[in-house]
Amino acid sequence: MTDYDKLDAWIDAHFDEQVSFLQQLVRVPTDTPPGNNTPHAERTAELLAGFGFEAEKFAVPDAEVKAVGMESVTNLIVRRHYGPGRVVALNAHGDVVPPGEGWTHPPYGADIADGKMYGRATAVSKSDFSSFTFAVRALESLGAKLGGGVELHFTYDEEFGGEVGPGWLLKNKHTKPDLMIAAGFSYQVVTAHNGCLQMEVTVHGKMAHAAIPDTGVDALQGAVHILNALYAQNTLYKKVTSAVEGINHPYLNVGLIQGGTNTNVVPGTVSFKLDRRMIPEENPTEVEANIRDVISKAAAEVPGISIDIKRLLLARSMKPLPGNQPLVEAIQKHGEQLFGEPIPAMGTPLYTDVRLYAEAGIPGVIYGAGPRTVLESHAKRADERLELEDLRRATKVIARTLRDLLA
Repeated sequence: MTDYDKLDAWIDAHFDEQVSFLQQLVRVPTDTPPGNNTPHAERTAELLAGFGFEAEKFAVPDAEVKAVGMESVTNLIVRRHYGPGRVVALNAHGDVVPPGEGWTHPPYGADIADGKMYGRATAVSKSDFSSFTFAVRALESLGAKLGGGVELHFTYDEEFGGEVGPGWLLKNKHTKPDLMIAAGFSYQVVTAHNGCLQMEVTVHGKMAHAAIPDTGVDALQGAVHILNALYAQNTLYKKVTSAVEGINHPYLNVGLIQGGTNTNVVPGTVSFKLDRRMIPEENPTEVEANIRDVISKAAAEVPGISIDIKRLLLARSMKPLPGNQPLVEAIQKHGEQLFGEPIPAMGTPLYTDVRLYAEAGIPGVIYGAGPRTVLESHAKRADERLELEDLRRATKVIARTLRDLLA
């Protein structure tokens, strides 16, 4: 048997244990917001200890956590040192959006049906807590002479931008790996992704009784005028294309609107939050300046209103860094062998906290357990699910890749 055969056989023999590990992770909620993630980190560390993996716990100070809108964050690092050589980090995030409505399986039940596990974070990305952990266990089962080391980075701030997740670990010099693989899907290796600008716009008018509306200034009408100006930008964005395969054009979404006090009151204040996705070729500073200009000009056209604009998040695009080729080549080679089809290197319209590693000069890619598309995974929707065979095969790809990189 080759080492690859031995890795595959070990993963097959321990797959029921791996599935159980993932179920236990899914059953501890990590809804963000509100973002009380430390209990999940504690449970993860406890389960890892059962495998002989000591997890270092890095509790982010409360003031920093609350400043980004969460309740608690404890990031984990497991360091496995084998000898001189490069260190490969494997990063997955445990925070998730709340389940929402429409589930046919309990969102935190981790039910298994028809070869799939259902539950929030089964696909994004507690699945890769499991794939990465068991890939490292399989690697160490070989008893082979290895160089360098592996670090498991299990962090809790992807949904809010990553600054108190991997960004905090890197900024405070708790880690500086040479290469990294972040949680992803199984049928492509992602080398680039969109950036994201999120902003909150508050429109101020003047409240008045609905029977005498002329005595007030309708903030909602002002907000509608601004929104129409923003939506008009989406038509223009379609004319801007990216050269990165898998990424098309920029776009803008308004995902939350709040305001008013009652049905019979002219609304005095309305706020909305927007999400502007940036292709890798765009300059984030210029994008933000343009959005502010569009909003300000539209607001100036509505007498009596004033506005406040607040930046909530600026996540820069991820661009391929020189040095990521060994990761890409190994994942493509083993992925094609195990999945029976080519594994393309491409971009994704998502944004992730992987960009923070790239900004720190650490070459990385996105690869893990999951389907071909976000849509298939039901990520951020009801009935998020994971094909267990994708989990099994992706774990083998990661284990084989580590064997190549650390030989």
